[in-house]
Amino acid sequence: METRRKFIAKSMLALGATAIASNPVFATDSGAKAAGKITVKENDIILFQGDSITDTGRNREELGPNNTSAFGNGYALIAASSLLNKFADKNIQVYNRGISGNRVPDLIKRWDVDAIQLKPTILSVHIGVNDFWRTMDSGAKNTPQQYKQQYKELLDKTLSALPEVQLIICEPFGVNGVKSVTDAWYPDFTGYQKAAKEIAKEYNVTFLPYQTVFDKAASRGSGDYWTTDGVHTTLAGSNLMAQAWLDLIK
Repeated sequence: METRRKFIAKSMLALGATAIASNPVFATDSGAKAAGKITVKENDIILFQGDSITDTGRNREELGPNNTSAFGNGYALIAASSLLNKFADKNIQVYNRGISGNRVPDLIKRWDVDAIQLKPTILSVHIGVNDFWRTMDSGAKNTPQQYKQQYKELLDKTLSALPEVQLIICEPFGVNGVKSVTDAWYPDFTGYQKAAKEIAKEYNVTFLPYQTVFDKAASRGSGDYWTTDGVHTTLAGSNLMAQAWLDLIK
């Protein structure tokens, strides 16, 4: 916890010297970092973590960085390819370690190998939809409060080992009315989204409001244009996610 306090204090000092981003999609409470404040530096190691939305069929036997087959076919591949192009002079390494079906407890179990040992300097975590979804389709017992406590355990472990890491907390999202996502998800699912946002605020790290991203996209295309089942993305949805992620980077 001492590490966490030092991390938050340091982040608050940095935040005080910057202006809040004006893009309404990425407007956040004052306790979370504004968008566009993640800086890519020389030799950075960038890690995408999460569930099937990040996994997207990647080859899990390919463990090296910057390898197309190691990224699947989703937003992580699109974002990684853009990063490697834009920052070709910085010798960055980009990894994808998302695993389909994962919840936060699953991340905790594999975190040493799939996160800490990679020593990321920028770590993006997109997790939470299965923490809720399994309570709907499998009878799992996991409240938003439990999800939040487990998530904080994960971040405390991360910051203890990697106190300088730049963190991105990605909001779990659902597009209502597309196959798997129905009115039955609400209002319970919003509790997990609220918990993710609270975590970003409490730790003063960057929050990516993916629900807002998809809600805004509804003015340009129907839900099944962006997702196949309300959760997993189409090609257009993957690009939408990647562009929102890349907007965090300067």
